[in-house]
Amino acid sequence: MTTRGVLYVHSAPRALCPHVEWAVAGVLGVRVSLDWIKQPAEPGTWRAEFSWQGETGTASKLASALRGWQLLRFEVTAEPCAGAEGERYSATPDLGIFHAVTGVHGDILIPEDRLRAALARSARGETALEAEIAKLLGKPWDDELEAFRYAGEGAPVRWLHQVV
Repeated sequence: MTTRGVLYVHSAPRALCPHVEWAVAGVLGVRVSLDWIKQPAEPGTWRAEFSWQGETGTASKLASALRGWQLLRFEVTAEPCAGAEGERYSATPDLGIFHAVTGVHGDILIPEDRLRAALARSARGETALEAEIAKLLGKPWDDELEAFRYAGEGAPVRWLHQVV
């Protein structure tokens, strides 16, 4: 089964950019050259977007290849396909990596066991239920990445698909 997705590198220091390309190429098995543009949200860093197509699980491999790199902010998405839900990975230096399963409309699907664990932590008074649900939905990552998602002046716009 194949799927497609997008890698969003929201910010990377210039010296890290070729390493990102090598890591992505290693996962995809083809030469990769990203179109890097300056990231206005953090001067001195660069951003890029890359549409990919590959076997299911490619998003996970891309996120694993890039995770843990200090000063790198990225997201990887994979569209749902026959036999597999979609995925979303978000990563920031401060928060680490977030993973969510997504449905056909892009909604985050939260497994029952994770909801039960959140309810249990809340019931024990370890944390507020609202905070637990926010983490399950990736809100801390969204909050940190939002300023970086804005492409800035001169950024290319890429339509992933057209709905008729």
